[in-house]
Amino acid sequence: MLSVGGSSRIFSLPVRGFCSVVIYRKSLPPVITSSPGNYLHRSGGGAHVSGVRALSGGSSDAAGGWYSSLANSTPVHLCEQLLVSVQEASGLPWWFSICVATLSVRTLVTLPLAAYQLVVISKVEALQTEISELAKRLRYEVSVRNQSVCPPARFQFKKNLRRIVSQLYIRDNCHPFKASLLVWVQLPLWISLSLALRNLTQNYEVGYNLQGALAAGGALWFPDLTIPDSTWILPVCLGLTNLLIVEVFSLQRVAASRTQRLVLNTVRGFSLLMIPIAATVPSSMALYWFASSLVGFSHNLLLRSPSIRRLLQLSTPHSTSPYRDLLTAFIAKYHK
Repeated sequence: MLSVGGSSRIFSLPVRGFCSVVIYRKSLPPVITSSPGNYLHRSGGGAHVSGVRALSGGSSDAAGGWYSSLANSTPVHLCEQLLVSVQEASGLPWWFSICVATLSVRTLVTLPLAAYQLVVISKVEALQTEISELAKRLRYEVSVRNQSVCPPARFQFKKNLRRIVSQLYIRDNCHPFKASLLVWVQLPLWISLSLALRNLTQNYEVGYNLQGALAAGGALWFPDLTIPDSTWILPVCLGLTNLLIVEVFSLQRVAASRTQRLVLNTVRGFSLLMIPIAATVPSSMALYWFASSLVGFSHNLLLRSPSIRRLLQLSTPHSTSPYRDLLTAFIAKYHK
């Protein structure tokens, strides 16, 4: 799940299709055997695993379809190797290893992208005054030249304004599309890690036999990471964290437009929808989703720090006490 506001965007509608398959897809029976505690290495393209023929149901079972191909893709296998490597190198319980892997990936991959996104957005906001002045001057010149505000004049004005704005973006190296780079990296990464945990949990076309270790690798109220959290604590914590991220982001919009309010309400609804979805997937996935949202929210707060903003040399003005201002705005909005 994605963070928001200067940091990561954690919500995206395509996830719904993926989660639907994750929920309703039946588990395939294990077809790979090994001694307890050990894992098997994949050889070649996955047709044989340590000399044992891997019976793949993805190609023969029409119900698997695109999900089988996605679950057996290279990015997912790389994420499986990452999770197993972190657990073996640290020797930590599986639940803690999942949290450590999540923190490492979000900090090393998505945090730098979130900081770059903040720099791009800051440059775009700093250009708005210059763009506004240029738009006024250009509108006047076009109207004088055409002696009327006729449709051709308006068309010429919009065409010239787009060209000038594009040149300004090139000059300051801050095209708004660059601000979406975080989403294009974070969303595939989130899906790949989720599928990797699903595969490890159910031994689905995986060269590792870790189902027993994951079944005993939980903690507290979720001792078994291969089954859903029957207490719903993890799903509810996930939903509340996502809602908190959305509400903090909404505080940045003093006068939100109708479209922005519609988007915010849609994301709020999707945050609530993630609660029953997380209650039907293995606890390992729900734990990863919760840890990812929590780390994303922490990064969001970190990027608000005056020290970080000075380090990034942001050109837009900012508050010297962002956390106090955020708390005051939150209380003023919800404590009436």
